[in-house]
Amino acid sequence: MNILLILAVVFGTLVLVRLANVAAIASKLSEENEAAEQESANRWNSIGMLTFLIVGLITMFYLINAYSPLMLPVSASEHGVAIDNLMSVNWIVLIITFLITQILLFFFAFKYKFNKNRRSFYFYDNNKLEAIWTIIPTVVLAALIVTGMREWNDITNKSDKMEGLKIQIYAKQFVFTTRYTGADKNLGKTNFRLITDANPIGVDSTDKASADDIISNELVMPKGGEIELVINSRDVIHSVYLPHFRVQMNAVPGMTTRFFFKPTMTTVEMQKETKNPKFEYVMLCNKVCGVAHYNMKMPVRVVEMDEYNKWLKSQPLVFPLATDSTTAAPTATMAAATTVLK
Repeated sequence: MNILLILAVVFGTLVLVRLANVAAIASKLSEENEAAEQESANRWNSIGMLTFLIVGLITMFYLINAYSPLMLPVSASEHGVAIDNLMSVNWIVLIITFLITQILLFFFAFKYKFNKNRRSFYFYDNNKLEAIWTIIPTVVLAALIVTGMREWNDITNKSDKMEGLKIQIYAKQFVFTTRYTGADKNLGKTNFRLITDANPIGVDSTDKASADDIISNELVMPKGGEIELVINSRDVIHSVYLPHFRVQMNAVPGMTTRFFFKPTMTTVEMQKETKNPKFEYVMLCNKVCGVAHYNMKMPVRVVEMDEYNKWLKSQPLVFPLATDSTTAAPTATMAAATTVLK
């Protein structure tokens, strides 16, 4: 259906162009006055400008209304509410600016089309006008920037005070892996030299903190829990993107990035909010990281604390048989080469 609509628009445009060419040829053959021909062309162009404005605005508002159900639902994190409010303010400013500038642009093209009996007023400069269209955008943009910085500082200040549950997000082409802390609340060291098929994220088995680390192929979080994502990448730059929580942070090879946040709605609650019993949270890679980038995603669930604790106990340890030398992952031989996650 979409292809047919696009073809209809394309062929319709071509027909209009051909009709315009035929009209021009007919005008020449009828030996019309050149000035009259120019005046007619200007009139039709101005009418076309006004028509484009009206049709364009109607189409824009129709599409906004038609596709608004596909937009993100309410934020499922504490800081996401402030981000949504800031985005709403930005959209209001952008839409008002867009409507004013576009309506004036096309209306002026219609109203001030060429008229041989009218002369335009020309002036070299106008300090008052220049001051107006310089100061007003500067003030508006400065207000938006300051508001954005204030919100960001508020988010990061809260993060500094949070003692979150540490969850490592390990990215590689084209898979995410999660690692949870055990009873000691600390993640064990990692070293890329220790990466094997049995130890895909290179956890150091000689580090006591890694003995109770838990590995999973999904991200499960407790509602109301303070979460610290510890983010790493094996190969290229990825991006940990949790759209429903308004969370995004790059996963950069050779360094650790972090993001603190607090989930506020369980998956079940969001299903009720969206009136979609099949709704599921998701984590996506938001960087074009390779040919299978589109397929790099991980299921995400937010549950109550009791359910989270039960789920955590059911997950396998990174080294389920760490005391058995036949199954333990290779140990680090160079302590200085390890990366401490803390």
